[in-house]
Amino acid sequence: MILLQSVATGENPLMSWGMIILLIVIFYFFMIRPQQKRQKETKKFRDSLTKGSKVITAGGIHGRIVELGDTVVTLEIASGVKIRIEKSMIYPSAEQAQDDAANSLNADKK
Repeated sequence: MILLQSVATGENPLMSWGMIILLIVIFYFFMIRPQQKRQKETKKFRDSLTKGSKVITAGGIHGRIVELGDTVVTLEIASGVKIRIEKSMIYPSAEQAQDDAANSLNADKK
């Protein structure tokens, strides 16, 4: 039916397909690709965790890593107060995130 409409109005059917493909490409570069890049950076951060690193949990709890497991991390959130959380719920602390961003900007300039 679309083909019949485009023929009746004198439009080139390749032009409408070209617009669809263009929209898909734009969607990829503005939505999918940046998300994949963020996921890779987050995975790289979680793989590089060490004891003593300051982190933030997904719930907003700030703490220092005292013990690392494959999937579970033990955080010390206050003197003598320890909690266990999933490794997938850890994010870099605000200071560390700023330092990483500054380092990546400096690396991009070189």
